[in-house]
Amino acid sequence: MRKTIIPVFFSVDERYAPYLSTAIASLIEHTSKDKFYEINVVYHDISRRSLKKLEKLSEGHDNVEIITTEMQESLVGISDRKSTRLKADCFTPTIYYRIFLPEMFPQYDKGIYLDGDIIVLADVAEMFEIDLEGNILAACTDMSTQSNALFCKYFDEAVGVPHEDYFNSGVLLMDFKTMRDEEFCEHFLYLLNTYDFDTVAPDQDYLNAMCMGRVKKLDIKWNTMPTNVKKEKKPKIVHYNLFFKPWHYDGTQYEEYFWEYANKSSFLKEVLKEKKNFSKRGKKTDDERLKQMSDRVEEILAKEMTFKTVFSGGERRS
Repeated sequence: MRKTIIPVFFSVDERYAPYLSTAIASLIEHTSKDKFYEINVVYHDISRRSLKKLEKLSEGHDNVEIITTEMQESLVGISDRKSTRLKADCFTPTIYYRIFLPEMFPQYDKGIYLDGDIIVLADVAEMFEIDLEGNILAACTDMSTQSNALFCKYFDEAVGVPHEDYFNSGVLLMDFKTMRDEEFCEHFLYLLNTYDFDTVAPDQDYLNAMCMGRVKKLDIKWNTMPTNVKKEKKPKIVHYNLFFKPWHYDGTQYEEYFWEYANKSSFLKEVLKEKKNFSKRGKKTDDERLKQMSDRVEEILAKEMTFKTVFSGGERRS
């Protein structure tokens, strides 16, 4: 009997290879022997040495294959059926990568996308088998921003999505077939070229605005983030979102999970070096970036054209 294939997708560059290594190691440790996991790593600007170290993670695991693909080569195959194009002045493949997954990998009808700054603590096959019930994708509410009144206002009034429904795109279960059938990728390119919306989180804002009303909410255990709220007892995926990086800060919530797998990683030396070199200047930079994000939100809220105004005016979402 053929094993069920579980397609999982990551993207990586040289800077994030050490953290992706810990993520993949944790995912593999929680796989089921009666299923087969195709871990697709789409890379951009990474050394051959780092790629080989990532590929070696599957050694000794007959139910896992790690497939590496260069990002630019994958994007070449995206069609141009609606006179849309990859807008050179604003298009960055690494930002919008997950939106193009259905077109880049037509062999899959469904897939899981994961950011590289995560640790997996359960079998992702459990998430893969969730019934999407006709929705385009499934995701968790972005809990890292729910306590920020300014960001919540941005979700409500600029993205046009109730803040309690605004999801984080770092953990997604996606219906590739429906997205291809409905030409989701082409419509995204049309919106990008027609409106070029100002955004704070480019791919995440587009996905939220385009998919509103067609998103199944996942249990927050599938995208548990360090926040000020009560600690989740049994998270299934921990996501060190925004500036909550245990390789930068001591005392980060859920840091024990990261270090458990980092200590087994062939990139441990690089991770420890990064932590050692992250100085007060690094924290100051994070604080400055947060201030820049807040300033950007204020600017966008003052604009006449936003996702909300355009879609309220009759433009179709997806």
